Amino acid sequence: MNHLQAGQFWNNNAEAWSALARAGYDLYRDHLNTPAFFNMLPEIAGLRGLDIGCGEGYNTRLLAQKGVHMDAIDIAPVFIEKAQEEERRQPLGIRYEVASGVELPFEAGEFDFATAFMSLMDIPETEQALREAFRVLKPGGFFQFSITHPCFNTPHRKNLRDASGKTYAIEVGGYFNKNDGHIEEWIFGAAPAHLKSAYAKFRVPLFHRTLSEWVNLLLQTGFILEYMNEPHPDDETVKQVPYIQDSQVVAYFLHVRGRKPG
Repeated sequence: MNHLQAGQFWNNNAEAWSALARAGYDLYRDHLNTPAFFNMLPEIAGLRGLDIGCGEGYNTRLLAQKGVHMDAIDIAPVFIEKAQEEERRQPLGIRYEVASGVELPFEAGEFDFATAFMSLMDIPETEQALREAFRVLKPGGFFQFSITHPCFNTPHRKNLRDASGKTYAIEVGGYFNKNDGHIEEWIFGAAPAHLKSAYAKFRVPLFHRTLSEWVNLLLQTGFILEYMNEPHPDDETVKQVPYIQDSQVVAYFLHVRGRKPG
């Protein structure tokens, strides 16, 4: 499977994904992943940034609200349409464009920084996507991305719960197995039954890479590894949002920042 074929799956997912996420059912994003990502960001006010794989633009809008001049791309036209609709409703000066992370439509050295929120692991040509992010950065610019944690989002994964329903372990397996395009079907578990029945399940192509593969590809591209984080919620957050308790047991997400020498 290549990036164009993977992109078609995401375009098919985009209508349901946008509706359910905007309705507040992407709990791991809203209460864990995105807050941790922004806590890790360096100062960005006044800079020019690129969001790679922006989806319907949720995180892009948060970046723009920090005083950043944002461009954003996604391979799925439906996602870009949704993002542009929101930009027209509440203008933030974001320029959205349908494009692939493998073929960024920008000149070399255009951006002070680039982000990729939970999109890079959905591009089968990982090496090329990293090269493109490196290419469009100015010397000294940084690339910060989040992905599903490769150690715990493995080809085999099972949530182990006690009698009360509380997760006490995550069973993983097949860590070293290549997984290039296996289709996983799911939908936001927090969504109520009537919405789950109103939309088809997401069909998500998986491209598993080991942790060492991710780090080595980043270094081979030329990035200086600057910071990594494995976010997990504190007890107060879990008290407020019990649904995400299992993300206290293992790290579901990995955040990485690399910098272009300069």
